Amino acid sequence: MTDKKRTDDLDLNEEGMVNRAKGAAEEAKGRARNALGGLTGDGGQQLKGMGEELKGKAQQTLGKAQQKLDDVLDGDDRKAP
Repeated sequence: MTDKKRTDDLDLNEEGMVNRAKGAAEEAKGRARNALGGLTGDGGQQLKGMGEELKGKAQQTLGKAQQKLDDVLDGDDRKAP
């Protein structure tokens, strides 16, 4: 076994950035669907929107955790943005 730096397709920091961006997009999509459902009186669309918002927030949290873990594994004391 050799000691070498991780050579995954994306390192955890990059995966974290991707997850944070995708999560923000999903959250925005959910907010829009929720608002549209409110305007049209469609409770089903509002519920779907709320679910998308929660999914987006969860994905953003995963991204932050991945970036923090990358910092810890690399011995970097900086906090993930």
